[in-house]
This record gives sequence, C-alpha cells and structure tokens, in this order.
Amino acid sequence: MTNINYQYDGLETVTDFVRWGGSLFRGANLFFGHGTDNAFDDAKTLAFHVLNLPWEIPERYWQARLSPDEKRRVAELFKRRIESRKPSAYLIGEAWFAGMRFIVNEATLVPRSPIAELIAKEFDGWVNPEKVHRVLDMCTGSGCIGIASLQALPYATVDLADISPEALAVTQQNIDLYRLHDSARAIQSDLFSALQGEKYDLILSNPPYVDVIEMDALPEEFQQEPRLGLEAGEDGLDLVRRILAEASDHLTDDGVLIVEVGVSQYYLEQVYPELPFFWFEFEQGGEGVFAIHKSELDIFQEILNERVEP
Repeated sequence: MTNINYQYDGLETVTDFVRWGGSLFRGANLFFGHGTDNAFDDAKTLAFHVLNLPWEIPERYWQARLSPDEKRRVAELFKRRIESRKPSAYLIGEAWFAGMRFIVNEATLVPRSPIAELIAKEFDGWVNPEKVHRVLDMCTGSGCIGIASLQALPYATVDLADISPEALAVTQQNIDLYRLHDSARAIQSDLFSALQGEKYDLILSNPPYVDVIEMDALPEEFQQEPRLGLEAGEDGLDLVRRILAEASDHLTDDGVLIVEVGVSQYYLEQVYPELPFFWFEFEQGGEGVFAIHKSELDIFQEILNERVEP
C-alpha cells in the first residue's frame, strides 16, 4: 500500500482519471460489490461524483479537461478509497438503487439487493400493483427497497421498519429527499414488535442473513458495513425464522411475503423442506430471493412456530 504512486502529472481528461483510478484500484486489490463490480466503474463513480456528472454522458465529455482543483479532489478520493477500504458509497454519502439516488452512511448497508429487478418488473405478477395499498419494508436500512417500491405501486403507502435508530435517521433523510411524508414513515421496531395490529398487502425484507463462517471471511469492504445489518447466527437464519413465523399475522388475506436470504437459501431449504418457496431468477445478477403467499404460511404455521429457534 505504501508503494502506490498518487501523482497525476500529465493526466488531463475524464478518461485519463477514470483509467488511472481503475488501475490504482486493481493494483491495490480492492474488493467491489457495493454498486459496482469492477475497478473502473468504481473509479468512475468517485470521479463523476466530484465532477457532478450523470452516469451516462456524451462521448465528447470523456475528453473534457479537469481543473486543477478537480484533479486534486479526484486524486484525494481515490487515495481515501484505497487507504480506508471503505465502499465508495460511504465516501460520497450516496448510492443508486432501482434508478433512484439514496443517502447512505456507515449506519446502513450499501443498497444492492436484486429486489430492485422485481420492482422494475412490478413484482413479476405476484401482486396486482393497483390493489396494493400498504407495504412494509422490514429491516429497511436506508429505506431504499420500500421507497423504490412505490415506483411500481401507485396507490401504496410504505412503513419502513428497522431496529437501528441510526439507520432510521438515514431512512428519514431519504423520505425527506423524495418528499414522501404522506406515503412513507420510519418506524423503530425489532422486526414486528412495534407493529401490533398492522396488516400489509406486501411485506418486503432484506434482513441480515450472513452466517458465522461467511461473516469471518468477508472482504474488508464488507466488514466496514454495520454487523447488525449482516450477521444472523450460525446458519444466517436467525431473523428469517422469526419473520416467517410472524409474517402471516401482518399480511392481508391475499398478502405476499418477499424476502432476500442470499447464499443462506441452501440452509433455508434444509430447515423448511415442506414450504413451497418460489425462488426468483434474475437477469441482472443476484440470488436467494423467495416469495410466499399468506395462505401458504397459514398452512405451515405450526411448523414455522416450532422452528423459530435453531
């Protein structure tokens, strides 16, 4: 790390700096997976933030020359990315999800759920968007999933629930950002604990689902995210068990539960071989997201209650 040369003499254009940043990042063996999957897109994210450019720009803009101050600021951001190993989203305080910009910080995970693809497809036939009036985003973090879901659900309001007051402060900033005070509210709740009597047409959740072995093996960039948003016991299912056992009480008669469990899909299928989980397939990458109807949860309620504890 000490041998990295941060001198940018001779670099002038947008292309020069993005190429240079990508080369630096590859040389430093950074890990990507927080909105980008390669060194050059990560460098582009940081450079374009400094330059206040949209992700897609006309070809001629790539040859635009940076001012001395812009060069300095881009170089400093590249250096911080390498030396801190923080995800780029934390360095610039924002991330994009489902085509929307969200405020983020170290109290929230960086948005990256494949549920964004389901939102773009209006939940792939699992709900009638015009008949969804109440949505719950459980373990909301920045609020990205619940807020973005309103793009597909024109008549819905959303409750954004999380146990972390620090995360909910960010959630509220994103509610304010999009002026959603009439259609979204942040609620501090340990899963359903503060939601007695509330019922929803659609419950969405990207809960913590990282098991003990995987948690210890995560790259440094992921270790900088809040453990509260990642860690979920021996098999990664501590919270998912509780969600499955309690969700039916909070779903309307035609309600649907959609949950991301990532690589813990294997464990979930081992623990609940009887349940008819529907597993989505994603064109843009991602895995481990299931849907299940309230009626199906009701059938297996006794089993769900019995298996809350691992």
